[in-house]
Amino acid sequence: MNLNRSPAADRARLIEIVKARSFESGREVKLASGRTSTFYFNMKPTMLHAEGALLVANLILDQLEDVPAKWIGGLEMGAVPIAAAVAAVSPLRNRPISAFFVRKQPKEHGTRSLVEGLAPGESLKGAKVVVVEDVTTTGGSAIKAAEAVRAEGGEVVRVITIVDRLEGAAEAFQAAGLSFSPVLTLDDFR
Repeated sequence: MNLNRSPAADRARLIEIVKARSFESGREVKLASGRTSTFYFNMKPTMLHAEGALLVANLILDQLEDVPAKWIGGLEMGAVPIAAAVAAVSPLRNRPISAFFVRKQPKEHGTRSLVEGLAPGESLKGAKVVVVEDVTTTGGSAIKAAEAVRAEGGEVVRVITIVDRLEGAAEAFQAAGLSFSPVLTLDDFR
């Protein structure tokens, strides 16, 4: 592991890994937004890859240097590996941030919570929170997670995605009053 890391080198290496493990083009696929596209990002092979997870965590932590967030998370399933990687790496950078995730539907048993990962007695109330997601098209998943955080009393201070497909998410986040910053965009893969 390079302890004298360069964010620019990390970003370039992440693009290489995404191209090799998570990017497809040429065939038509249906996206979570309901739209169809001839290019597709399946970020799980990158997010669950040892080096890919580390690069994602470091690049997100770079964006959070001056952001006083206590929690990081988002909608299951895409946000879970991202939040876990950031939480695991954050103490190594003297910047501990705890992870959580938002269920798409509350479980029918147990606590029936929509927000998971908080210990008994912990709350998002009054906490500064970062919402993450793997790929952003329209921003709907991250906005749903942000609404759940706000319903729990948390303040969403930033939304970060690994790849923004540049299809309207930035405008949707702005309309929802959310600060947004992607790690990479579709332009990095054209």
